[in-house]
Amino acid sequence: MESRLTNLETKVAFQDDLLDSLNRIVASQQQQLDLLQQQIQLLYDQLRSLSPSNIALESEEARPPHY
Repeated sequence: MESRLTNLETKVAFQDDLLDSLNRIVASQQQQLDLLQQQIQLLYDQLRSLSPSNIALESEEARPPHY
C-alpha cells in the first residue's frame, strides 16, 4: 500500500513539473505571437502609407495603335 502511495506521489510531482514547464512554454509562445502581431500591424500601416505606384495596371494600359 505504501509503495502505491509513493508511486502516486512521484507521478503527481512529475506531472506538476511538466505542467509548470508547459505553462512557461505557452507564455513564451504568447509573447512571440504578440510581438509578431505588432510587427505585422507595423508593416500593414507602413504599406498603407505608401504613395500609389506610378506603374499602371495591365488593365489600365492603352493598347498600342498597331493592334
